[in-house]
Amino acid sequence: MEVDMAEALPARKMEITAYELLEKSRTSMDEIVAKMLLMKKEGRPKAELRELITQMSLHFINLRQINRSILLEEDRVKAETECAKAPVDFTTLQLHNLLYEKNQILKAIKACKDFKSKHPDIELVPEEEFFSSAPEEIKGTVISNDSSHDLMLKRLNFELFQQKEVCKLREKLEQHKKNLLETIANQKKFLSSLPSHLKSLKKASLPVQHQLGVLHTKKLKQNHLAELLPPPLYVIYSQLLAQKEDFGENIDLEIIGSIKDAQAIAHQQANKDAGISANTETKRLEDDAPDEDDDGQRRRKRLEKVAGKESPEQARIYQSHPLKIILHIYDEEASNSKPPKLISLRFEYLLKLNVVCVGIEGSHEGSETNILCNLFPNDNGLELPHQAAKLIADDAVTFDEKRTLRPYKWAQHLAGIDFLPEVSPLLTCPETPSGETVKSASVNSNLSLYRQQTRVHTVVQRIRSWKKAKMVLVFHLCLLLLWNK
Repeated sequence: MEVDMAEALPARKMEITAYELLEKSRTSMDEIVAKMLLMKKEGRPKAELRELITQMSLHFINLRQINRSILLEEDRVKAETECAKAPVDFTTLQLHNLLYEKNQILKAIKACKDFKSKHPDIELVPEEEFFSSAPEEIKGTVISNDSSHDLMLKRLNFELFQQKEVCKLREKLEQHKKNLLETIANQKKFLSSLPSHLKSLKKASLPVQHQLGVLHTKKLKQNHLAELLPPPLYVIYSQLLAQKEDFGENIDLEIIGSIKDAQAIAHQQANKDAGISANTETKRLEDDAPDEDDDGQRRRKRLEKVAGKESPEQARIYQSHPLKIILHIYDEEASNSKPPKLISLRFEYLLKLNVVCVGIEGSHEGSETNILCNLFPNDNGLELPHQAAKLIADDAVTFDEKRTLRPYKWAQHLAGIDFLPEVSPLLTCPETPSGETVKSASVNSNLSLYRQQTRVHTVVQRIRSWKKAKMVLVFHLCLLLLWNK
């Protein structure tokens, strides 16, 4: 330190001397300039000015020397300043680094204090279960010196271990599910092809069923078709079928007609009643629909010809449901295994008139020879059975005589169509002396017949007896004609 002070003092003296010389030279130069201006004003000779110019030049040289000395001294001072400033800059840089590290440490401390761990939201197993079920490699490992923190870390590791096991189980179950889906897809594919195989099997079994007399397929098809029947025809079909199955009535039932038209009417009725599309088993009915034979085609052609002769208004009024019921009645007194068929009746339902019409299948006989006319008293089928039908038919009292199927009253009773008679069935007579009313005997008989007409057995038996009586009459007439010849 003493050496530095000793070196600094001469430098200070030199600096002061240089500045004093500079000031002195400047003063001398000012005096010389003043003399030169004065001599120029007085007009003195130029020889005197040369000496002043020489002195001025010497002063300029001194100024340059002094300036050089000042610059050298300045460079030396700058170098010394830089050497003295380097330790200060290094110390300042260290201070800034320490302050930056301090700020970073403070931020880390704050972040650690503000850190919210996820493990409070994790539902860890209780400590008792952890100590009882955790593996030894998790329980025996020391993770932290803090016992509570070490226990928490171990429980978290055990939770992670359990989650990994669950993930492995999930992957295993996913693979098992994939295998099951493939198996189900194969089984669905097999099941989708099964109906066609069953259908071909049913067709192949038809000859065997006919041979054994077990017409299961035909019965199943007829039951499926019965679902599309209108309610009146369905009542007739169910009543006749129940009579056949329960009491062994010697009859057969058959449903014919267009299945697609019946399905369309069923859809329209369902939309009208419920406001939504009806979920009917259309595909099943189409698959199980009976094949239309030549006889059915001839029936449809005949009906189309009859309908073609009617006017549009009559066709609208007498519009019938596309499905019909054919009732075959056999002789119950025949001794052979296959009794002869006495008669076949055809039932149809008129949609607009809400009546059931019945006629002899394939017969065009008039009312004089038709056994259905007057099968019951005062019921020849030419009068519409209820007032609503008459209003729809423009108050027409009689039914169209050209049609072979007629709306007999007993057919309405079989179909479950109830209606009030236009005239009260109870006829009152004048009061007797005792004040009582007497009912007519004819009214009692008519009421009895009215009740009997609702019974299937009564109707079938009467049709069978009338047909057999007609056959006997025809037989006797033939014998009489042969005898006369």
